[in-house]
Formats: sequence, structure tokens, C-alpha cells
Amino acid sequence: MSLPGKRLLATLTYTMYVIIILTYVMHVYALIIYQGASMARQKRADMIANTRSKLIAAGRKAFAEKGYTETAMEDLTADVELTRGALYHHFGGKKGLLEAVIAQIDEESAARLRAVVKQAKTPWEGFVQESVEWIKLALEPEIQRIVLLDGPAVLGDPARAASHSACLVSTMHSIQALIDQNVIKPVDAQATAYLVNGAALNASLWIAGADDPHKASEQAIASFRVLLSGLLR
Repeated sequence: MSLPGKRLLATLTYTMYVIIILTYVMHVYALIIYQGASMARQKRADMIANTRSKLIAAGRKAFAEKGYTETAMEDLTADVELTRGALYHHFGGKKGLLEAVIAQIDEESAARLRAVVKQAKTPWEGFVQESVEWIKLALEPEIQRIVLLDGPAVLGDPARAASHSACLVSTMHSIQALIDQNVIKPVDAQATAYLVNGAALNASLWIAGADDPHKASEQAIASFRVLLSGLLR
């Protein structure tokens, strides 16, 4: 090969080498930028979740101890070292925080009720015990004050809440399963679910506002069991 040809080959080889090196460097640089951006997003997501968690915990404590009306904005932010701006940013204000607190309590209550159903010996027993335990929740001071007293007063009819709608669907499925298993009479599952859930909800509201909640709970549960027994074949 002639000298000019050798020089051209060397130049091309060197150029390809440089291109490969630059491509690798750009790839590594892009990966670093992507990882950095991903870590930044995750860090921001963690900060948001942490802030929301702190505010919900503060709200839950204050609402349970003082009630919604008597809770000041400082009660929701000072102890967790946050500002009013953070509260408004994440929840839009005290009312939005109350909704979030009730949603958290509802999730915990639902988990407890699912555990009751799992421990039941028969589907019918699980169906009855789930509703009875739901009524018994009205005796717990936190649920009594936040969910059953302040909740309806501030947020309106609890029967229109998303959690109640989900509970209604679950009850309807349980009733339909009992019908299919020939355990209860062939009633309309949707109508019966509305009646059962309505009775349990109103019993809970009555217990929460009663002068003697424990006595009201005993009376409500005894009558509720009689009502449900009418469904059996």
C-alpha cells in the first residue's frame, strides 16, 4: 500500500476510534443525567409522601382530641414543623385534610373487617360478623368523633362517600354469593345491600350521638341480627 493510502487508513482508523469513544462518553453521560433525574423525581415523590403523611397524622391527632371545629391551623402544622402553605398545597385546607384523615381511617377499618370475614367459619357468619363489627366501630372514640360526628357535619351525607359506595358493592357481591349458595332467600341483591348498609350506617350514627353509646350499640346489634336473620331460608 502506498504511503498516502496508509495515511488515509490511519486517519480513518483514528476517526472511528474517536467516534466510538465519543459515543461511549455520550451514552455514559446520558445515563448519569437520566439516573440523576430519576433520583430527583423519587426524592421529590418521597418528600411529598412524607409531608402528606405528617399532615394526616397531625390532623388525625388534633381532630380526635379537639374536634374539627376547635382545631386551629397551628394545631395541624406547628408540631410537624410545616407551614400553612404546605397544608393548602396538599389538601386545599382543613376540610380537605379531614377528608384525607377519614379516608385513611376507612382503609384501616376495611382491612379489619376483611380479617373478620376471613376468620368466619361460614359465608353467612362472615356476612353477619362483618356488619356487626362495622357497627361496633362506632364505639371507638376516634371513629366516633372524626368519622361519624364531624365527618357528616362538615362533608355531608356519609352515604355518598366513595368508601361507602365501595362497601355497598362489596355487600351486594356477598349477598349475591349467599343467594347463589342457597343460604338466603332469592332477594334483589342490590336493594338488599342498600337496606343492610343503610341500617348499619344509621345504627353507627345513632350510637355515636347517643348519651350511652355502649347501651345503644348493644340494642342496635341485637336488632340488626334479627333483621338479617329474616334473609335466611
